[in-house]
Amino acid sequence: MSSIDELAEHLGISAEWREAMHAVPREVFVPSTGLANPDDGGDWYLIDRDARPDEWLSAVYSDASIVTQRADGQGDPLNPSAGLASSSLSAPGIAFKFLELMAPRDNDRVLEIGTGTGYTAAILSARLGEGNVTSVEVDNEVAKQAATNLVAAGFAPHLVIGDGRAGFRDNAPYDRVHATVGVAEVPYPWVEQTRPGGVIVVPWQPIQGHGFVTRLTVIADVAYGRFHGPAGYMMLREQRAGSVLWKPHHHDDAEVTETSLDPRTVAEADKGVQLAAVELAPGLAFLPEPHDDGAFSLLLYEVGKPEGSWAACDYSPGKKRYEVTQYGDRRLWDEMEEVFAWWIRHDQPGPDRFGLVVTPEGDKLWLDEPSRGL
Repeated sequence: MSSIDELAEHLGISAEWREAMHAVPREVFVPSTGLANPDDGGDWYLIDRDARPDEWLSAVYSDASIVTQRADGQGDPLNPSAGLASSSLSAPGIAFKFLELMAPRDNDRVLEIGTGTGYTAAILSARLGEGNVTSVEVDNEVAKQAATNLVAAGFAPHLVIGDGRAGFRDNAPYDRVHATVGVAEVPYPWVEQTRPGGVIVVPWQPIQGHGFVTRLTVIADVAYGRFHGPAGYMMLREQRAGSVLWKPHHHDDAEVTETSLDPRTVAEADKGVQLAAVELAPGLAFLPEPHDDGAFSLLLYEVGKPEGSWAACDYSPGKKRYEVTQYGDRRLWDEMEEVFAWWIRHDQPGPDRFGLVVTPEGDKLWLDEPSRGL
């Protein structure tokens, strides 16, 4: 059994995509040196084709992502402290999950957002024919390398350098849209450029660090869909919220109160609470912070607003009530309590009960069925 077959067998990849995997030499899309990140949560490790060729090839045909660019080309991709990873070859497990979920038919026309190394564009070309694949990449240097990789692999899909939010209207309508970048909000041109009954698959990530594999089906001018497990992708560049998470400031102006709601209870709740917060308290995000002495803090902040509102709820063992500190125009802990109460009243729904609708006015979540908004 080949390394491709072993990987496909391990990941449960279907026969049609295995055939495409065999047609595309993955090693062509991997740089001679890189930083591999096993998808099973293992530690990052450096790979070097010249110094350690066996290890390099093993990484190529493992379920690992490989960073190919950092800080939009301004940082060393091999140095994690040189900035955020901004382009990579995705781990096969999650990449083929999106492709399987997209379920294209023979000769379907596909728009891919985020060419990256060009590997998935090649896979799609092998599956559907290169004339049916349009791939958009925002970064000029990344696009150039992808074009070189694709030529070396023997494929020539239509490559476009441009803003992925706009899609590519010239080749529309598409039967499928495949996004390899996370979005906080689904760009509406993708819906406009998909024919009725067509499918969009995308990592929907409205809160930093929290995302969902999402499959949408277009009808008329609206797309409806559900979530199919967690996802954590690099964000569409124009939708990045910045790297600031919890940043307390103006301590002297903060309000201190108490609550009887244990912050650990909120932090341990199902990810459905996070989805409810997206709709009911837009922009609110929270981080758990356990302490060595058994204490615990839930830190809340506004996404993308370093000088925005913040809050902290602190649990201390033995206390009957817990201190809440809040600053800003929004009282984020109060909003979090309201979201948590809504979630309890609605039978503690998990992500499988939520769905997404994309309209010209933006994204909206629904519960159980599209006609039932939050």
